[in-house]
Amino acid sequence: MSDGLIEAFEAERGKLKAVAYRLLGSHAEAEDAVQEAWIRLHRTDGVDNLGGWLRTVVTRICLDELRARKIRPEQLSGPEELQEVPALRSTPEDEALVADSVSRALLVVLDTLEPAERIAFVLHDMFAVPFAQIAPIVERTPVATKKLASRARQRVQGTPAVSPTELARQRRVVSAFLDAARAGDLAAVLAVLAPDVVRRVDAAALAPGMSAELRGARAVAEGTVLLSSRSQLAELALVNGQVGLVLAPGGRLFLAISFTSEADRITSYDVIADPDRLSRLRLAVLSAECSATS
Repeated sequence: MSDGLIEAFEAERGKLKAVAYRLLGSHAEAEDAVQEAWIRLHRTDGVDNLGGWLRTVVTRICLDELRARKIRPEQLSGPEELQEVPALRSTPEDEALVADSVSRALLVVLDTLEPAERIAFVLHDMFAVPFAQIAPIVERTPVATKKLASRARQRVQGTPAVSPTELARQRRVVSAFLDAARAGDLAAVLAVLAPDVVRRVDAAALAPGMSAELRGARAVAEGTVLLSSRSQLAELALVNGQVGLVLAPGGRLFLAISFTSEADRITSYDVIADPDRLSRLRLAVLSAECSATS
């Protein structure tokens, strides 16, 4: 292989990994997909449009992997893994995720899409690839491919269950709670909790000695501060149409939190970690995180 082709491939590597990461949600798997495309390039006798050819190959590799996941679905969470969450800090993958401007919440929602929907949405909405070029990859017509992307877009954006004014209020309250929890600021957590607040936690997310239900602002606030390390990787998201939180290290969903609030105080919140309950949630991103990128 010529030095020129090697240099051309290296020039495309970053874009290819960006596509693969959004399709697979894993930096390691994205790197593997790009490497497999490099191996296939070795076996090819000349390519006219290297960038387009490589993107198509990487996308088809990712599509095969996404389809395989549907056959062997991964358990979303388990008691042993969730017991380790309180001690989690930002990992290299999480740091890369933030640097890449891809939210963990977005990756979680993308994981709920069908493989062809994810391909159509990511390539068109995030990388501005025309539907005519995506259609052969997903084995659809351009019109059908456009419909796939539209369905995916609706899932990603979600449908709020409340008015824009109420959604904005909820966002202020939950954001204040998250900021206080991340800082481990007991007074700030107390300030956003109603006096008779109730916190419920699924058994799968309970740390040793942790109660499944707490009542009263002081008890809930102290429990929140004790687990402040969990909140470092939490992000705002739409949970069943209302503002909530998801905890998704590396873009993999571990738990979600749904809130009930009145005025500027949280009256109750539920920490959902049971895999069956998580699978039934309607999750969506809360803000425009899906603009086209080069």
